[in-house]
Amino acid sequence: MPTTQTTRVLGIETSCDETGVAVWDSARGLLAHQLYSQVKTHRQYGGVVPELASRDHVRRLPQLTLDALEEANCLPASLDAIAYTAGPGLIGALMSGASFACAMAYALNRPALAIHHMEAHLLAPLMDEPDFAPPFAALLVSGGHTLLMQVDRIGQYTCLGQSIDDAVGEAFDKTARILDLPYPGGPALAELAEHGDSECFHFPRPMLDREGCDMSFSGLKTHARRLAEAHPEDTQAAANIAAGFQEAVVDVLVAKSQRALEQSGLNHLVVAGGVGANRRLRTRLAETLEKNGQQALWPPFEYCTDNGAMIAFAGSLRLQDPAARSDLEIRSRARWPLEELAPPPHFA
Repeated sequence: MPTTQTTRVLGIETSCDETGVAVWDSARGLLAHQLYSQVKTHRQYGGVVPELASRDHVRRLPQLTLDALEEANCLPASLDAIAYTAGPGLIGALMSGASFACAMAYALNRPALAIHHMEAHLLAPLMDEPDFAPPFAALLVSGGHTLLMQVDRIGQYTCLGQSIDDAVGEAFDKTARILDLPYPGGPALAELAEHGDSECFHFPRPMLDREGCDMSFSGLKTHARRLAEAHPEDTQAAANIAAGFQEAVVDVLVAKSQRALEQSGLNHLVVAGGVGANRRLRTRLAETLEKNGQQALWPPFEYCTDNGAMIAFAGSLRLQDPAARSDLEIRSRARWPLEELAPPPHFA
């Protein structure tokens, strides 16, 4: 990546149910990382309640920001910009973070940077791998998105495939609810799967026989429901269902990722998003790609889920891009295709 003058950016993440604040220094790396999870707030409802999420972001942001600045041992005046998640995400949660970031930017007379949430996920592995650069393929797997992207340069993205129904994280959460697992369901299902036999029940591998890189996961959820209804109150059957479901999802993601690499002619795959922390997916992708002389790259586990560090890092890359500066206009978008982005001028 091109070298620029040293910059220091505060990143604010409020796209859903985690409040993240971090400080990134382009010369020294991550100086501070504060994260508050709303899991306890939403667990009793079995999922995220948008209004409660928005209110909690407003409540947590001031103290988390003070804590991050103290951890980074820097004064607000030493910041060069305030970066915030502008979308996609829950619109109320996004506006909570955007309002706070723009107010802080106004008070400090600094630019506010509207950051794309999925671009930040996509770039997160580069925080620990500064010499790694495009072109590469990317598998973005989270609660709201399942995308296979071709990354020609930072800001230039082409969608190779996506889920045509449920995102993979959504499918994990819905299947976890079928099995009466606690929220958040994805990690709970993955843990239960470790005690099950993935070959006990046959799960289909949707769309593997179709050309292209599109995926489908809603049928796996339906199949899991039928199996659960056929084996009520059977703890071992539940573990076997979890294992079979997870293995089917991993098979599809691995196969489609390989296809994306073949179609793009690339040898490196970046894997990001909350489901990127799934250990079975990591193991299978690493083994499969290594056999083909290819390589997968992940962010550390703590940066797979939503966090302020990835927003601060993306902000440092976008700082010199006039198009990313909000001019203190609050920019929040519940939906925002990655393809609408453009490379920053110094990456073009």
